[in-house]
Amino acid sequence: MPFSKLGLSPKVLEGVRASGYTDPTAVQLRAIPVVMSGRDLIGSSQTGTGKTAAFALPILSRLGHHGALRALVIEPTRELAAQVETAIRDYGRFTNLRTTVLYGGTGYGRQDQALRQGVDIVVATPGRLLDQMQRGMVSLRLIEILVLDEADRMLDMGFLPDVRRIIARCPRARQTMLFSATIPPEIEQLCHWALNDAETVEIGQRRSPAETVTHALYPVAVDQKQELLEDLLRRTDYDQVLIFCRTKHGADRVASKLHHEGHAVAVLHSNRTQREREQALNGFRNGRYEVMVATDIAARGIDVEQISHVINFDVPHHPEDYVHRIGRTGRAQSVGDAFTIMTAEDLQEVAAIERFIGQKIPRVKLEGFAYKYTRLIDDHPPPIFGGGRSRGRRSFSYGGRRRR
Repeated sequence: MPFSKLGLSPKVLEGVRASGYTDPTAVQLRAIPVVMSGRDLIGSSQTGTGKTAAFALPILSRLGHHGALRALVIEPTRELAAQVETAIRDYGRFTNLRTTVLYGGTGYGRQDQALRQGVDIVVATPGRLLDQMQRGMVSLRLIEILVLDEADRMLDMGFLPDVRRIIARCPRARQTMLFSATIPPEIEQLCHWALNDAETVEIGQRRSPAETVTHALYPVAVDQKQELLEDLLRRTDYDQVLIFCRTKHGADRVASKLHHEGHAVAVLHSNRTQREREQALNGFRNGRYEVMVATDIAARGIDVEQISHVINFDVPHHPEDYVHRIGRTGRAQSVGDAFTIMTAEDLQEVAAIERFIGQKIPRVKLEGFAYKYTRLIDDHPPPIFGGGRSRGRRSFSYGGRRRR
């Protein structure tokens, strides 16, 4: 079914076409009619399936024309808020609706100016929105549509009390949408309190990574992790690669060493200023940086189409984080590779990840790499030599030059 059959307004359809989209994804196909009907919605889908458009397009269509602040989207991080606001602006470019974004870590000047000029849609993080409400810059009394995006992430970050305060200030007669990869008890309680007769739209298994992503584990001794990472990058023909570390200090250390090796590398974590974050993300998106090293701040919602590879330099502590991390590649049905560097200390976490996603991840040994002894290599069957699958320009090679 094409977008034109989903009841969207002509101006919004024009924005969809200008954005280069032709057919709706599965989550859009199921969610858009629900939102257009005015019903509350609980949405869950694999990352990279077009969730933002699933709520943005019907919101723009339902609001119609410029008026008062009537739609509010709550996001857990500044990066997600900025990204969603940009998407809504793109989809609504042929309407006269106004959208702005509110997040902390930056001054109030531009945000205040946009609010004084009048907006129809606000995308915000909880803390800055409450600040602006306390300052008298934002009133939620006319809110008709409320979106709680990445609700489980907001729970993890301790934002749920702030979210409840925000919801309490919205009119009871409203449409509410909640999107969450998982529904733990706290989120279930929030659904019962904030939503009314909600329809659930779930695409794919909540635990399953995208089917277009190839997984591989690279066992190695602890003191060879950086060396193995650098060898992987030399042997891999990639477009752009996102590398995850557990700590901010670790991300800085890995990025510094990669920079010394000649890589164009950006860093993203919570100790970076907002300006530094924006420069890193924009540079990564436009190709200035071929490598980004990040903590889990980038594991959800960072949408860069060219990411062909995700590398877990550190195995995540929680299996859910593995799914979110590797979801940065293989988006929107494109293919990608997820490499994870593991040491003997990571065996329990790896086993938990494999149970969580319901599949065994192949162990891979790099041909010609000067391995130090680690029982991980001896404890497994004869290794697979190589790396990611061959996909034309992103095929795996041995010992050759890196792309470009």
